[in-house]
Amino acid sequence: MSRHERILVDGPDGKIEVFVEGHENPQGIALIAHPHPLFGGTADNKVVTTLARAFRERGCITLRPNFRGVGASEGEHDHGDAETEDLLALHAWTRARYATLATDSGMPLPVYLAGFSFGAYVTTRLAQRLATAGDSAKWLVLVGTAAGFVEGTRRYETEAVPPDTLVIHGSADETVRLDNVLAWAEPLGLPIVVVPGADHFFHRRLHLIRDIIHRAWR
Repeated sequence: MSRHERILVDGPDGKIEVFVEGHENPQGIALIAHPHPLFGGTADNKVVTTLARAFRERGCITLRPNFRGVGASEGEHDHGDAETEDLLALHAWTRARYATLATDSGMPLPVYLAGFSFGAYVTTRLAQRLATAGDSAKWLVLVGTAAGFVEGTRRYETEAVPPDTLVIHGSADETVRLDNVLAWAEPLGLPIVVVPGADHFFHRRLHLIRDIIHRAWR
């Protein structure tokens, strides 16, 4: 299996550009979603690549798609609706492509979901759709989750997630206020890992995202 690939996957409205990084002994697959495409978000975002690195360190094949309208991905931005459909199509493609691979215990490779900012919001929608279909993700990791009213974009009605979801947020996030995420998480009884002093993009604190994921790994 190639360690690094750029693949164009068929989506509902055209091709989806995906960056795939393999693993010599894969124990899982991680699908990782990037921040808002209308504000410069791409699959090469530093938080996204940090998430991918952490999952590879845990034995996962990682897939970083570009949302529609970004890079070589076709289609137009749809505020999360069509983006969810795109990720569902990519998830189905992923399941088919790696169907013959298994963990060391002989089980099919589990799928992990992760996202940053707008990508975290879309990931919550994807996770709910998969759970409804009886194919729940193994684990969710959300960073800088778009929730509530975010100035310059819109109000995000972020979906409920499983209680073991790892949610990481910066105390100094000025794009998505910590209070927004707490208001979303409180009725779910969902703990939040708060990184003191971290802004939305975790400048100079990216290493902490990896450390938190490794400590919380399940």
